[in-house]
Amino acid sequence: KFSEAVDAIAEDLKAKDLGDKQVQWRLRDWGISRQRYWGCPIPIIHCDDCGEVPVPDTDLPVVLPEDCVPDGHGSPLKKLDEFINCSCPKCGKAARRETDTMDTFVDSSWYYARYCSQDNDAAMVDERLNYWMPVDQYIGGIEHAILHLLYSRFWSKVMRDLGQAQYDEPFSHLLTQGMVLNHIFSRRNDKGGIEYYAPDEVELKTDDSGHIIGASSVADGQVVDYQGIGTMSKSKRNGIDPQSLIETYGADTARLFTMFAAPPEQTLEWSDTGAEGSYRFLKRLWKQVFDFTQSGSVDELDKSNLTEAQSALRYKTHQTLSKATDDIGRRFTFNTAIAANMELLNEVSRFNIQHEQDKAVVQEALEIVVLTLSPIVPHICHTLWHALGHETALVDESWPQVDARALELSSLEMVVQVNGKVRGKIQVAADADQATCEQAARANDNVHRFIDGKDVRKIIVVPKKLVNIVV
Repeated sequence: KFSEAVDAIAEDLKAKDLGDKQVQWRLRDWGISRQRYWGCPIPIIHCDDCGEVPVPDTDLPVVLPEDCVPDGHGSPLKKLDEFINCSCPKCGKAARRETDTMDTFVDSSWYYARYCSQDNDAAMVDERLNYWMPVDQYIGGIEHAILHLLYSRFWSKVMRDLGQAQYDEPFSHLLTQGMVLNHIFSRRNDKGGIEYYAPDEVELKTDDSGHIIGASSVADGQVVDYQGIGTMSKSKRNGIDPQSLIETYGADTARLFTMFAAPPEQTLEWSDTGAEGSYRFLKRLWKQVFDFTQSGSVDELDKSNLTEAQSALRYKTHQTLSKATDDIGRRFTFNTAIAANMELLNEVSRFNIQHEQDKAVVQEALEIVVLTLSPIVPHICHTLWHALGHETALVDESWPQVDARALELSSLEMVVQVNGKVRGKIQVAADADQATCEQAARANDNVHRFIDGKDVRKIIVVPKKLVNIVV
């Protein structure tokens, strides 16, 4: 392990009097106080004689007054004598309660731990904390990295040192999601300040390639500055309310578009036209399922006696299931899971149904598509699941299992390249050795045209994928 290697190297250096391990702290001071109403009150009482005195444990927690009305001029707590005036816990003289509250990062640094025992009124946490923690998977934006995540680790180690927790790190795995980008439009007002315009408040001017070269305000027709692409934010007014997308295409299209447009850790450039492509795919899926169900009942699939075409479709089906399972469950690359299902649906559309067992193989393929897409587009998949003959709710179904036997093909297709360019395809046995693949590649009519009369310098065989002949 990495940590064991570090220890071994450090011990060796120490034995040779060349160095030793040293802890280097990089934490900065954390100023947690805020001069505002919201946030946890800081439990400190100021006494002229005793100085800063902690509020006794018996008087905790300090509760914010609920009749406080902020007026926009400083912290309203400073104006509430009934909250400020109190007695010193040490000497009993008149004293003043602290009016600053804690930064909201204080709460967000340990709230997940409180979830584990939220009904405990006598303690911060209890033994249930060590059952549920640490968090298996944390998903958050990059802005969390230098604040929330850092403070959470610090807070967890404090709880560990106080005996409240047994774990050392609060989160086992981290997925940093990308930011959503959109166009930014602005204009300087008469006072020299910058006013931002929402995308639907401007009219675009584009060149022949469709690139934005200018914009004007819809309200007054005056020129508006185009500042390019940037992170969506309230201040720049370039956020998009998904409600309009939902009203036009439905919630499933909105979900599919955002999942398919980019991997979750990469930035996503918003595009209304991209949603149209997602909508067309869902319409095709809907039509394909209902067109298939018009053919009547489907016999049970006989896996022991399949034709070559049936085996090929089952191979594609369970290959897709295997990929979607890994992409969604481990890699969190939802876009590639969607793409794999799109490819499978293409294979189903090309499959020629001639026999009852053909229908059974297609039924299985469509069920796999519906099941694996259901976490992303649950509403349409729920309806399609019933259309395929099931009476149970899709949400109650377990995740399908990959049939390993379906992935064992008797033959497979390999691409043949000549000097890196595709010149043909060959069908070989799944267990064909390198010599057999080379012979089949040389025998391909189209390939033969490009190597005839030339010296073959090398043949590279990538098992089960391609043969590259270098001349």
